[in-house]
Amino acid sequence: MSSGLKYAVFGSGSWATAIVKMLCENSDQVDWYVRKQQTIDYIISEEHNPSYLSSVELNLDQLRLNTDINTVAEAADVLIFAIPSAFMESELQKVTIDISSKIIMSAVKGIIPESGFLVGEHFHQKYGVDLNNIVVLTGPCHAEEVALERLSYLTIACADLDIANVVADQFSSNYIRTSANDDVVGAEYAAMLKNIYAIAAGMAHGLGYGDNFQSVLMSNATREMKRFIKKVHKMKRNINETVYLGDLLVTCYSLFSRNRMFGNMIGKGYTVKSAQMEMSMIAEGYYASKSAHQINQGKEKPAQTPIIDTVYDILYMNKDAKKAFKKLTEKLG
Repeated sequence: MSSGLKYAVFGSGSWATAIVKMLCENSDQVDWYVRKQQTIDYIISEEHNPSYLSSVELNLDQLRLNTDINTVAEAADVLIFAIPSAFMESELQKVTIDISSKIIMSAVKGIIPESGFLVGEHFHQKYGVDLNNIVVLTGPCHAEEVALERLSYLTIACADLDIANVVADQFSSNYIRTSANDDVVGAEYAAMLKNIYAIAAGMAHGLGYGDNFQSVLMSNATREMKRFIKKVHKMKRNINETVYLGDLLVTCYSLFSRNRMFGNMIGKGYTVKSAQMEMSMIAEGYYASKSAHQINQGKEKPAQTPIIDTVYDILYMNKDAKKAFKKLTEKLG
């Protein structure tokens, strides 16, 4: 496959900004869809994103910014979506051009609520994109550490490993190591589930549980993730690989993790609404916990998922966090 692919990024949050930074290491030109003209004006004036990763200096000579999603989609071969799952479909409804022949890369960690599909599946079912042209970008990798150019690792998952390898090369740099993988569905589910477990880790911290309990929680989360993914997509995979376990660990332990931060606030007694208002960023795990719970309960024989169930009960069923975690501790081992 030709390496002369043109790339476009959709979204203007911290992860989208980090992706733009990584692409600019190896690309002369990156198209960037930013919803608000006010944000574009600021980037042009100040050469950095006003709200996210403001320490990242953006080279305007490499960027083509536009508020027209169709212009950006038309210009590129690889469309990278880094829009929170809750707002994804409302943005996609603005797309009027045929994108079925494009390579679609999901950097979204969640399910599209309107369809109940993973992002890749959503593009396949709703927009006719070939499954071999669906790519998943996952970690372990925090946007904040990309901004600091700390050594980070990315996994590029695609059923077509030729595409995965070409995209992986595009993202590689002196501070980014990349690997290719063909478990697209597993990678996408792992990226979704790890945010739920990060909320659980945050809740535990906020409730006063210590490192000993956190280690047990993470060990159980790893096994629970394996059970869940095997139930929804059975194939041979090693859950201890970086794309699954590595991403889970960094999201649950890192102080950069917005999902852990959200869970910590809930554990300390914030209501869901007040915690969301306090945070300037979306905690994807909030939406993911509902999606994962519904997907699992829809199975004839649901997987055993006591951690997901506990997070769901606290966030959506108004269960008391302290009592719910007390019950959870009796199920873990």
